[in-house]
Amino acid sequence: MVDIASNRNCVYQTAYHVVWCPKDRRDVLTGPAAEEMAVMLDAICAERGWPVISKEIQPDHIHLFVSIPPAMAVADAVKILKGTTARKLFQRHPWLKSRLWGGNPWSPSVGTAGNVSAETIRRYIERSEHVTKRR
Repeated sequence: MVDIASNRNCVYQTAYHVVWCPKDRRDVLTGPAAEEMAVMLDAICAERGWPVISKEIQPDHIHLFVSIPPAMAVADAVKILKGTTARKLFQRHPWLKSRLWGGNPWSPSVGTAGNVSAETIRRYIERSEHVTKRR
């Protein structure tokens, strides 16, 4: 499921399931905003060499299952993901500023999953995608 990777310093196999929400869990990630968010996440991760294992953009939250090298702190990776997407979303969708006050679209909290198999997380994200499409 998660490939073994290496760099000059180590061989590793990491996978992080990161979940974050817009402020007040507002359902603003729909239509073009959701589509652009998915593209932005892929581009940010590809630029940094972080393989995306799975992702799902829900109207009120984001699931991202990603492999980040051990030299990069997960908190720093999340800061990059949230900061870059916030700036670009506000630039491309100015109407978001009226729904998400304060200059940042994201809530300050982030959830991660520990002690769960990569396959279980992938199935969970894929299952939530199918449930959302049926609504």
